[in-house]
Amino acid sequence: MTRRSFIKMTAIALLLAPAFPLRAEEELLSITAQPKENHLPDNNEQSVRPIADDRLKDYLLKVRNPDTLHPDDIVLDNAEQQLLRAVVDKLARLCQTVGDGNFSTLGFNEALIIAGRQPSIGSFSKAELAFFEMIYSRDAGDYGFFGTKQAVALLHVIAAQEIVKIPQSGNYLFKGESLEKYTRIKNNLGDDVILTSGIRGIVKQFHLFLSKAQRHAGNLSLASRSLAPPGYSYHATGDFDIGQKGLGEGNFSELFTTTTVYKRLAQEGFVDYRYWRDNPLGVRYEPWHVKL
Repeated sequence: MTRRSFIKMTAIALLLAPAFPLRAEEELLSITAQPKENHLPDNNEQSVRPIADDRLKDYLLKVRNPDTLHPDDIVLDNAEQQLLRAVVDKLARLCQTVGDGNFSTLGFNEALIIAGRQPSIGSFSKAELAFFEMIYSRDAGDYGFFGTKQAVALLHVIAAQEIVKIPQSGNYLFKGESLEKYTRIKNNLGDDVILTSGIRGIVKQFHLFLSKAQRHAGNLSLASRSLAPPGYSYHATGDFDIGQKGLGEGNFSELFTTTTVYKRLAQEGFVDYRYWRDNPLGVRYEPWHVKL
């Protein structure tokens, strides 16, 4: 059974799941295991079904426990982890140099130029550049992330005339649909709602994704269950994160679902969520992530 077939199977199961009172693992499995009416499965189908069930169990285990290690996770070797540490360190110094807001919209080529001109950062070596290329070029499905690539070129640039900085947030949003949706939410919910993360260019996503991998001994699959790999973040094309004022880091956990902001958003139907519970993209539940 191919990975594509498995994800298709999972997506169908998840789309059907809301018809049931619970989204328990057993219900999802029962949906995918149901034989077609008036059809007796042949020997091949009988052998495939247990494998499909095991893969679905494994998939759900991963998205429900994103920081848990799994035997099939892709992990960088020792040499690659040395490059990982060097790259993350330089990206952190680059962020300190240009500031958080500017770092979020920085293009890759611009980042290289700034780093090369700042002795406090230092130029990226050929090995480090090759490492960037390796991470960017690899199919994110290998890690277990099944979203669509958003920044289809490593040198993708976010045009300054297409974005606007949101006051008192330090974040940018794209003009048009993204800004309009956030403005509607803000106007209806008032000062309780805050923009916790707006546009993320490819450099910002590299830093977030690789920092997560570094904290977990170079585990790229684990990182992808919480953060889109570079190039795949929907923050690069309009999605954004919102939170409850005063909640801090709790806005990036299920604690957010207990807040007034979340409850009002749910009641009034203002937003769709990209990564709903048990979503088919291979990502943890993110009730704070607003889908465009």
